[in-house]
Amino acid sequence: MAWIKTINEDEAAGPLAKIYDGTKRSWGGVDHIIKAHSLNMAALRSVMLFYKGLMHGDCDLSLAQREMIAVTVSVLNECEY
Repeated sequence: MAWIKTINEDEAAGPLAKIYDGTKRSWGGVDHIIKAHSLNMAALRSVMLFYKGLMHGDCDLSLAQREMIAVTVSVLNECEY
């Protein structure tokens, strides 16, 4: 759980609800990294644009390889997610 104030899925409205709906995971929730930006829509939009470019932009790496790098970095950072 994030240590900062966030907006939960059931409280989201308008553009935030739309972003949450588009980023829900198979377990039915939204990743904490998305929620951590929920109080600042400009920051959230920037993070989403960066993420889409990083994970789905033109690159010689496959999505699976990009995911493996992300997992490795998260483990090295002792990230719980």
